[in-house]
Amino acid sequence: MALTHNLGFPRIGARRELKQALEAYWRADISDEKLNATAAELRQRHWTLQRDLGIDLIPAGDFALYDQMLNMTALLGAVPARFNAQQDEIGLELYFAMARGTATQPAMEMTKWFDTNYHYIVPEFDADARFRVASPQLFKEVAEAQALGISPKAVLIGPLTYLYLGKESTPGFSRLDLLPQLLPVYRDILGQLASLGVEWVQIDEPLLALDLGEEWLRGLDQAYTALAEPRLTKLLLTTYFEAVDKHANRLKELPVDGLHIDLCRAPDQLETFLDHYPVGKVLSLGIVDGRNIWRSDLARSFSMLSRVQAILGERLWIAPSCSLQHCPVDLELETRLDGEIKNWLAFAVQKLHEVSALGRGVTHGESAISEILSASTEASRVRAQSERIHNPVVQERLRSLTRKENERASPFPVRQSRQRQRFKLPLLPTTTIGSFPQTAEIRQARAAFKKGELGNLQYLQAMRDEIALAIRKQEEIGLDVLVHGEAERNDMVEYFGEQLWGYVFTENGWVQSYGSRCVKPPILYGDIYRPEPMTVDWIQYAQSLTPRPVKGMLTGPVTMLMWSFVRDDQPRADTALQLALAIRDEVADLERAGIGMIQIDEPAFREGLPLKKPDWDEYLQWAVRAFRVASSSVRDDTQIHTHMCYSEFHDILPAIAEMDADVITIETSRSRMELLNAFGQFKYPNEIGPGVYDIHSPRIPRTEEILELLEKACKVIDPSQLWVNPDCGLKTRGWVETEAAL
Repeated sequence: MALTHNLGFPRIGARRELKQALEAYWRADISDEKLNATAAELRQRHWTLQRDLGIDLIPAGDFALYDQMLNMTALLGAVPARFNAQQDEIGLELYFAMARGTATQPAMEMTKWFDTNYHYIVPEFDADARFRVASPQLFKEVAEAQALGISPKAVLIGPLTYLYLGKESTPGFSRLDLLPQLLPVYRDILGQLASLGVEWVQIDEPLLALDLGEEWLRGLDQAYTALAEPRLTKLLLTTYFEAVDKHANRLKELPVDGLHIDLCRAPDQLETFLDHYPVGKVLSLGIVDGRNIWRSDLARSFSMLSRVQAILGERLWIAPSCSLQHCPVDLELETRLDGEIKNWLAFAVQKLHEVSALGRGVTHGESAISEILSASTEASRVRAQSERIHNPVVQERLRSLTRKENERASPFPVRQSRQRQRFKLPLLPTTTIGSFPQTAEIRQARAAFKKGELGNLQYLQAMRDEIALAIRKQEEIGLDVLVHGEAERNDMVEYFGEQLWGYVFTENGWVQSYGSRCVKPPILYGDIYRPEPMTVDWIQYAQSLTPRPVKGMLTGPVTMLMWSFVRDDQPRADTALQLALAIRDEVADLERAGIGMIQIDEPAFREGLPLKKPDWDEYLQWAVRAFRVASSSVRDDTQIHTHMCYSEFHDILPAIAEMDADVITIETSRSRMELLNAFGQFKYPNEIGPGVYDIHSPRIPRTEEILELLEKACKVIDPSQLWVNPDCGLKTRGWVETEAAL
């Protein structure tokens, strides 16, 4: 027998029910009770679904109203002192205050969860931090599952990962020094779970996939020795996103009851773990990809599992590689998706079908799943041989690329002089990042157009009216460089993907990005080709309304790659270059149309960075090359902008400088310009716009706060290099707060 289990299920709901409830709650349209009832209904639906799919051990505690790291902050009572929390139990008001800010306090920082497009709330620590069990939510959820007749596996983020992914809010101490204070609270949590009858606790330590210093590895030994004495529950130490075989001997010796490893990202690590694997310890294999949407090759997986089961017997567990929160919920909701391509795909529900089938096969023999194995093999064969995947024109253009396509005609100082002569901007020019509020009217017009209820000319006029409104408001506010507002765009990746060959789209393929924010990544299944201009008419119209420069707005090749579900049958570097060529053609068309500033957004640039430092150089070389291929065809007096946000860039600044954008805008407000210090120390050579207010919070900063941040920036960067702008685009905000903040 092989036990099947799941590491986590998408919490947003198949039709984004959680998003809708959260936003209604924040508008004060529904009560605490209604929000909690919706959340409980979703959890029960998801648990029941997993049970019905045949999953043996189902997680509880993988659900979050905003973020799983924020859940741990609440559970551990680790509220930053600046929120002045007085209550013994952390309720919704304080929970959302930490995530979204208050009238007096900005939100806690937010950054990417490892190399995903999911954003987590960064814990803040000072030397006086104290921990306690401060939220009953996990225990309530365990009881909810038990009431359904399910004996759940509780899910926690491990103490090392929790500390590692946090930050010191005051200097002079290391957050790892807080581990001795943190461990007794983890023991209290395990004790309460044990008292509820929980047998297994999944304790996630994805930090093990990173390059760790010896002090963190000693902390790992210290933590799990402490949590095992005396043993309160069985612990499954869970790793994912990369190989952890460097630590295999250490992990095998830890006093835990099982280990989970990711064999989708790092299949070669299996042999290291099988070698002298401890008797009595479970080994969970992440054999179904939790990060992408392609069907598994079940025959190959089954063959490998059969071999391992002969070694481990019932100590073999089968699971997805990581939480399925990174996948859409259910492929069966896709009623319009191309049938051939649909047969190549698996969303979260289908991936659990695969896990369950593999478990049955290992337990009952290959004959029990022979039809499923045959269908999987046939789908793989059809996909590999499909003529829709390969475009010889694109492949030849890729082969013909030379070094000159990577380089601007002149170095930056020459370009800067010519751009200043052309645009004649003041010191500290003001701009914004790209999008303006996606109002109900905009969304309704787009939906009516897609349904055929609004004709082409009517839709064109509706979007032109919104563009005119955006231009007028920016002129009234007094911005120096304008944007057209992106009213016509549903999403910064999906919009472009819809106009490129090689992409396909879903109706309900939503995944959570942060909080209530969901994205619907397009599926990149074949060679990329741009048949015609994608943005020129919209930008040209906006520029016709004003004498001030209007930026052309494009999504960069690396972000197009990272924020899509990407084909897995060729190197990502090749796919990125195909995207770069499509963007390059659009840049050339914008320049020919008279657009003098073109922004090529790359917010996902750092997200693509491998988790292991020895692998960084290879990635950075092809990622920088892709950006330069996309951006380098223009004249010296055409100004190339790029935008990056919600990631730490201090350790890849040489690569960012190598991108050679004339202007870069970055997120810095939540960190109080902390990131800008790295740009100053590096002596970043080009122009830079540090964000001076947080667009992911409804809070409107006071003018004095923005001025204080800008004054800090001027002490770090020569004011002649500085631009003034928000952290990011404004599509998630309302017009009232947008105008006030701008």
